[in-house]
Amino acid sequence: MTDKAQKWSKEVTEHDHPFDLPSGVFKSADPDVIAAALQHSAEDPKRGSDDPYRTAMSMLDFYINRAGKNLSGADRSALDQAKVALRKRFGRATD
Repeated sequence: MTDKAQKWSKEVTEHDHPFDLPSGVFKSADPDVIAAALQHSAEDPKRGSDDPYRTAMSMLDFYINRAGKNLSGADRSALDQAKVALRKRFGRATD
C-alpha cells in the first residue's frame, strides 16, 4: 500500500473538517448528546451538505471505523445507540 493510500483518513480528519464537533463528543455515554452534536454540525449552513442526515451518519461511521478494536463495549454500544438517535432526530426511524 502506498503512503498516500495509508493516510487518506488523516487527510480527511485534518482538511475536510468532518469532526467540527465539541471535543470528546464521541466519548459521551449519552447517545442523544452524540446525535445532537452530529445533527448540529451536519445542519450547519457553512458545511453546505445536501443531505445532513447522510453527513451526520457518515461522521459517526467514520469515527466508529477508525476507532475499530480500540472501542470498549460500552463505547461501541453508545455509538450504536447514537445511530438510532440520529435516525429519530432526522425522522428516519424504523420501528
